[in-house]
Amino acid sequence: MMTWNFNFKIATPIEFGDGKIHEIGKRAKSFGSKKALILTDKGLAKTGILGKITIALDQEKIQYIVFDEVTPNPKDVDCEKAAQRFKNENIDLLVGIGGGSSMDFAKAIGTLLTHDGELRERYGVNRLEREIIPLICVPTTSGTGSEVTTGAVITDTVTMQKEAILDIRVAPKLAILDPELTLTLPRSITAATGMDALTHAIEAYTSTLAQPISDGLSLHAIELIAKHLPEAVENGSNLEARRNMLVASLIAGMAFDNTDLGAVHAMAEPLGGLYDTPHGVANAIFLPYVFEYNIPSNPEKHADIAIKLGASPKESAEETAYEGVRLLKELAAKLGIPSFNSLSEVNSDDFPFLAQSAFKHLCTITNSRKLSYEEYLKLFQSAYEAEVILSE
Repeated sequence: MMTWNFNFKIATPIEFGDGKIHEIGKRAKSFGSKKALILTDKGLAKTGILGKITIALDQEKIQYIVFDEVTPNPKDVDCEKAAQRFKNENIDLLVGIGGGSSMDFAKAIGTLLTHDGELRERYGVNRLEREIIPLICVPTTSGTGSEVTTGAVITDTVTMQKEAILDIRVAPKLAILDPELTLTLPRSITAATGMDALTHAIEAYTSTLAQPISDGLSLHAIELIAKHLPEAVENGSNLEARRNMLVASLIAGMAFDNTDLGAVHAMAEPLGGLYDTPHGVANAIFLPYVFEYNIPSNPEKHADIAIKLGASPKESAEETAYEGVRLLKELAAKLGIPSFNSLSEVNSDDFPFLAQSAFKHLCTITNSRKLSYEEYLKLFQSAYEAEVILSE
């Protein structure tokens, strides 16, 4: 399963290295910026990371406003409220710092500050008329890859669905990746975001739009995550593990931005839209079950993944691939990912709604094996019931 008629895009220049954050002022100045809007969350705003950015901007005499009200799974109404607040501030640069929520929020703000109307008018593919305000993204987690993707995921508060702005015009103008910024990331967030990155890599590799460049990136990301994520979770001060996880998240983002994703995301995003479940947690919960369902579509590729996860080759690709299912479940358990049935917000009565939402999701199209509404419903139920058995 691979297309030999492909394009590969990477719209964002990348600067990677320890201490790179100190150069953000010079990079902002190179854009001709006079007034920046920094978008982050309250937790990160209380750390020394924000101070490093503001000091660097002060050194270049660039004015800035700090907006620290970004919340997980950003909502359209919050984006629109913030954009209205800053509409007349003459902002000429955006800085999104934090996890995927902050970076996607920044992309949404850039869209609203350069386009009239509501955010929902821009959901879908290539719905922007012009480039957004120049955006610098600084990830402090190793998960989403949003610093190099051409999309932003926003929760629509009317439909309670996660929607996406998919347009190269929202791509950041620069990504600054400083592994030192991830050293203080809590254990649970390290685990969830790491599983998010693993899901990106696996779904990019098995996507119906997979191609040679994305395959190379995906397999390398899977190998790096399998090797370094447990250590990053257990010993967050291990800079080598943090470096490797940040690289893995980055290249997985580059891969899936060119292939799209699959049924794991089709299931996880409705869950997040309805319940506000952390995205990485939702991905980690569903990944083994979708992986198992997809094996018949391409046993060889799923065996490749299993081997990168640590499986020994068996007599057949199918046998090897099924070892991958076991390893994914064991990894999630080792990292402390909660079981599906343990999430207090989950109500099995909602499974038909979630299954229908998953079936309609764009990622269903590029999943390696076709799914119906009924098959999605079975996957939700299987994940829920299997976790009940495992928790006994």
